[in-house]
Amino acid sequence: MRRDRAASRRNFTPTEASPVATPAPLPGISVFLPSHNEEANVERVVRGYLAELPKVAADYEVIVVNDGSRDRTGAIAARLASEDSHVKVVNHELNRGYGGAVISGIRAAKMPYVMLSDGDGQFDPKDVEKLTAFVPEFDVVVGYRAHRADHLVRKLNGKAWTLLVRAVLGVGIRDIDCGFKLFKREFLDAIELRARGAMISTELMARLKSRGARVKEVPVQHLPRIAGEQSGANLRVVTRAFRELFVLYGELRADRDHRPGSP
Repeated sequence: MRRDRAASRRNFTPTEASPVATPAPLPGISVFLPSHNEEANVERVVRGYLAELPKVAADYEVIVVNDGSRDRTGAIAARLASEDSHVKVVNHELNRGYGGAVISGIRAAKMPYVMLSDGDGQFDPKDVEKLTAFVPEFDVVVGYRAHRADHLVRKLNGKAWTLLVRAVLGVGIRDIDCGFKLFKREFLDAIELRARGAMISTELMARLKSRGARVKEVPVQHLPRIAGEQSGANLRVVTRAFRELFVLYGELRADRDHRPGSP
C-alpha cells in the first residue's frame, strides 16, 4: 500500500512544459466568479474578463455566482447581465459557502473549458492567457501565487494547509487553494464534488488526481484586496475544512480499496 501511494504521488507531480508560442483560440471558455458581498469588486472583475476572454476564445461567458450576498452584488451583476449577453448570474438566496458557490459555477458553465477565478479582484484577468497557453496539452492548468499579497498569518496558514494536504492525500500542488484554475470540461463532468467550504479546491484536485488528469502549474499575479473582507481565516471556515479533509480522505481510500486489483 505504501508503494502504491508513493507511485500515486509521482503520477500527480505537475509536468514541466513550455507554453505554445501562438496557441489557437479555445472553442469556448466559461469563467465563473464566486462572489459574496463583493459589490465594490464585481463590476471591475467582470469587465476585466469581458475585455480579455475574446483574445483567447471563440466564445465565452462570465458567470457571477452571487452567494447569498447582503449587499448590492446581485443587483450589479444583474445589470451587467442585462447589458451584455456574455454575462450570466447564479443567485443563492442563502450563503452556501465557497464550496457551494464553486459547485454552482461549475454546473452553470456551458463551454468546453471552465475557469475558476475568485470574485474578490485579487487575480488579474490578463493572466488568463498564461493558463490557456498550456491547453489542450494539459487537462488542468492551475495558478500559483508567485508573490501572495496577504498578511503573514494568512500566508503561513496557506503553507501549512498545503503541506497537510500533501501528507494526507498525496496531492503535490504547491498552492492548492489558489482560486485561479482552468479545467477541461470533460474532467469536471466526471467527478462529483461534496465539499461546501474552503476545502473545495483540495477536493477538486484530489478527485482529478484519481482520474489521471495531466496538470500544469503556472505562476500568476496576486493583487492586494482593495475592497471587501476576507473570510478564509474564520474559525468556523477552518474547522469545516479540516472536517471535510478527513471525510474526503476516507472516501478516496474506500474508493481505492474497492478498485479491481487493489491489495
